[in-house]
Amino acid sequence: MPVLIVIPARHASTRYPGKPLVGLKGASGQAKTLIERSWLAARAVSGVDRVVVATDDDRIRAAAKGFGAEVVMTSPDCANGTERVAEAAEALGGGFEIVVNLQGDAPLTPAWFVEDLVAGLTADPVAEVATPVLRCDGRGLNALLDDRRAGRVGGTTAVFGRDRHALYFSKEVIPYTGQSFADDTFTPVFHHVGVYAYRPAALAAYPLWEAGPLERLEGLEQLRFLERERPVLCVEVEARGRQFWELNNPEDVPRIESMMAEMGLD
Repeated sequence: MPVLIVIPARHASTRYPGKPLVGLKGASGQAKTLIERSWLAARAVSGVDRVVVATDDDRIRAAAKGFGAEVVMTSPDCANGTERVAEAAEALGGGFEIVVNLQGDAPLTPAWFVEDLVAGLTADPVAEVATPVLRCDGRGLNALLDDRRAGRVGGTTAVFGRDRHALYFSKEVIPYTGQSFADDTFTPVFHHVGVYAYRPAALAAYPLWEAGPLERLEGLEQLRFLERERPVLCVEVEARGRQFWELNNPEDVPRIESMMAEMGLD
């Protein structure tokens, strides 16, 4: 089953311009750019036939080619990563049964998150899209709540039904719990991991749909599928001792570097 991973990256991020080229220091103190660390995360996934970086920026293209990545140039008019991935997949000529969007701000994504995601979508004949969710422990939930109290837009949370099909995604912390949890205690809140696996037909249709009010309000691209009543499978993944965080704001750089040092990741 041919699988393509596309890493969408743009320089003109609203919250953090130039984010893909920001340096992140590993456990040894060596710095690599965010886009390179995301590419290395993609390359570590087994069962993948091709990995490409999709960008509209010459600086990102030059950096990616410098560390050996294949690059597809896309339009600056892409509204989000899913539209950029759709354009890149079309430019490559198709031929893939599953296309994975490994967003370029998630360098701590373990390979098994993506492997489990592909397996989950393959096993669900109804879902058109799949995305991983990670059950928060108290430490992770408190980090999400701290961001919201500080007025920062940080991680995204997800709620889903018994069939694991998504009900909603939000930049608010949902569901509301009103409880406090110890750092090592599991909570009922699921952190959405910014990775998507699409069936090609759903991916190709996505740019043709107008963004709905929920997508515009939340700024979450996956809500376009829900607003079109397209089933999105939430695949629960296990941390296996790994910490996970996305780089959304400048304040996330020291947080991610601290996690990398703690886990001994270079």
